[in-house]
Amino acid sequence: MSTLLMGAGVVTAQQKAPSYPLVTHHPYFSIWSSSDTIMQSSTRHWTGTAQPITGTVTVDGVPYTVLGRLPDTYATAVPAEGTLKYRTDAPSGDWISPQYNDLQWKKGSMPFSDQPGPGETPWKSKELYVRRTFDWLQEASDTLYLKLHHDDNIKVYLNGKEIFSRNGWNGRDEYFPVVLEAGLLQQKNNLLAIHVQNTAGGAYLSAALARKVKPVATGARMAIQESVEVHATQTVYQFRCGPVLMEMAFISPLLMDDLQLLSRPVTYLACHALSEDNKEHDVRVQVGVSTAVCVNTAGQPVEASPYNSGDLTILKAGTREQPVLKKKGDDIRIDWGYVYVATSKGPGVKQWIADNADKTKTLITETAMGKVGSEVAGMPSRVFLLGYDDLYAVEYFGQPLKAWWKNDASATMERELQNAIRDYARILGRCMQFDDALQKEAAAAGGKEYARLCELAYRQAIAAHTLVRGPKGELLFLSKENFSNGCINTVDVTYPSAPLFLLYNPDLLKGMLTGIFEYSESGRFKKPFAAHDLGTYPIANGQVYGEDMPVEESGNMLILTGAIAKAEGNANYAKEHWKVLTTWAEYLLKAGFDPENQLCTDDFAGHLAHNTNLSLKAIAGIRSYAMLADMLGEKAAAKRYADSARAMADNWLKRAADADHYRLAFDRPGSWSQKYNLVWDRVLGFKLFPSSLYEQEVAWYLKQQQPYGLPLDSRKTYTKSDWIIWTATLASTPEEFRELIDPLYKYITETPTRVPLSDWHETTNGRQVGFQARSVVGGYFMKMLDARYNGGNGAGGGSVIYTYNRASINH
Repeated sequence: MSTLLMGAGVVTAQQKAPSYPLVTHHPYFSIWSSSDTIMQSSTRHWTGTAQPITGTVTVDGVPYTVLGRLPDTYATAVPAEGTLKYRTDAPSGDWISPQYNDLQWKKGSMPFSDQPGPGETPWKSKELYVRRTFDWLQEASDTLYLKLHHDDNIKVYLNGKEIFSRNGWNGRDEYFPVVLEAGLLQQKNNLLAIHVQNTAGGAYLSAALARKVKPVATGARMAIQESVEVHATQTVYQFRCGPVLMEMAFISPLLMDDLQLLSRPVTYLACHALSEDNKEHDVRVQVGVSTAVCVNTAGQPVEASPYNSGDLTILKAGTREQPVLKKKGDDIRIDWGYVYVATSKGPGVKQWIADNADKTKTLITETAMGKVGSEVAGMPSRVFLLGYDDLYAVEYFGQPLKAWWKNDASATMERELQNAIRDYARILGRCMQFDDALQKEAAAAGGKEYARLCELAYRQAIAAHTLVRGPKGELLFLSKENFSNGCINTVDVTYPSAPLFLLYNPDLLKGMLTGIFEYSESGRFKKPFAAHDLGTYPIANGQVYGEDMPVEESGNMLILTGAIAKAEGNANYAKEHWKVLTTWAEYLLKAGFDPENQLCTDDFAGHLAHNTNLSLKAIAGIRSYAMLADMLGEKAAAKRYADSARAMADNWLKRAADADHYRLAFDRPGSWSQKYNLVWDRVLGFKLFPSSLYEQEVAWYLKQQQPYGLPLDSRKTYTKSDWIIWTATLASTPEEFRELIDPLYKYITETPTRVPLSDWHETTNGRQVGFQARSVVGGYFMKMLDARYNGGNGAGGGSVIYTYNRASINH
């Protein structure tokens, strides 16, 4: 726990993370630091776009930089706009040469797009070849930057030499440094040649050349960051600013037993100062928040204003356009609603708005901490509030819905800010109590490294959702499939995230399932299995994914409904949806044991028929239905489905066996895969499979490990970290669990990819393969869930469980 907040005057060790959560509320209000020392880089939205939060501490008139830094700025040297030559079929000859004859090529201009808007050139083919001539009338330079927005694979040539290549798409303008050979760039008649391949989905190209602009010197010294600690609800930094120790804590109070607080989009930035030399020092703190937080793309016009409300002084900013719920997609940021920065009024408090060169503004708040001494008791503290009012959060089957905190028609952001500052001490106490209990329970279940993984995953898993009340008054907790495809309420994203919510508030898991039930029960989705998603975030009007996942999603829905019944001790929620649950269970009886060539959640290496792990999901889904039927008094149905699940399990053991392990697919001898779906047999107490199966598989996995984790299966060396923890939960001893977890912890602390937790990484080098900031890391809590339900095989001894009064949950 944070040292000054706990009243201890010692400095703690630096904690390592791929990216550090700062502001974490929902997919549009989620800001992170991607460097171990927060001053090394600009803070960023989870998508990677800069959303700078900056801070300065002034001690006796000497300024020290403590938070973030402004992002690099660039001056365009060769703009994307302008006439060029292009073609969409492969050219013959040396087309990248400046001397090449392109008289027969078409004339056009960037950007190219498969969905062209005004001024954009249509591009519908699989290939695009572009030639652009330009003069370079600036100073000679051996380094320049490519400003690229490309979809998909791209290669760039300058005067016949390849200077850049990249596979995949990036979804927005990015700047890539290019080191040039001496003399390659000429003053006249340079050629930029580009080849782009559209491998799937959308198509886009915009390319320009730029130079980095040197930052303006501020005169501030750099503070020394002594430590950073990540806890479930807060990230705490300590800085040495000359003779003063400054602690700054970003606190997002995501407590799941208080839905009003969970939904309130307000993060605290709490500052505490202590003299280190037994002298008093005059200390001021200045915090700046960029209006990049409230735009999707740079250059959108923004309006900002200062005002007072009650005891608060407030800065508010938003786009001039306010296109509420007009955008949907994956690599998208909010450009409607308003960002707020507030603090208590008082002597020495000032706020103002600064204009920036990139057309953003910075909302600046400065406050005096007065004379700072060396006594911990009564040390000065100041609290800043960072909030966001999104006006409307999602569209649900054609109806715009507001965030949960707006259930009261009189709710305003000003009132929420005032409540937040009034209740700060009480909320901080609750956060500290929760953080401590979570850490201890996780360590008791799986060891201290496992606890670190859970602490880092907690806010990310929650903040990939938004909480709203549905048209019927129902709770809806809708996820965004971050950096996967941008879908809303994806069932196979809900499934891995579930353990966290089963532990702390099953109502939130119901809020992930209810929309999928509604989709089928209303007749909108007519198929005899569960849907994949409800749309593209934030528009939940029906499935947009192009391919169904029948066994996958039906099994997920049945298992999770069963897990909710286990958590609550009754099947009341299942009873509400019994008809459609029965339809899905019947489907699994017919098609689940030996799945056809269906898509499943582990489709990265391609479709796979006869998938043994998917078969395990179907068996667990059928057994979950039997459990629910028994709880509801449907004894005949319970016996029928329980007997079917038992027969399937026995058949599975025979058909999947492969010497000393079990196969990836029934018809693939010599293959293997993580059987993470088997974990429900243990956690829900079905006991369909013998313990010898667990032991045999775990022994096999321990022989397959790579430096950064256990591969997903025998086809590739990449893995999914959520599934590793589910698989490790099958271990029969704490030592085996830790042996499977240690390489994952090594990945988390050593990965060179500095993004919010990526759940898909390469086990040989620790690099991200894809995905980031997804809710699926809620699956890290599976070991805790098993320990909570069954005692598990804890690695730490003893268990401290955070409890709450369910009757107190805000409905």
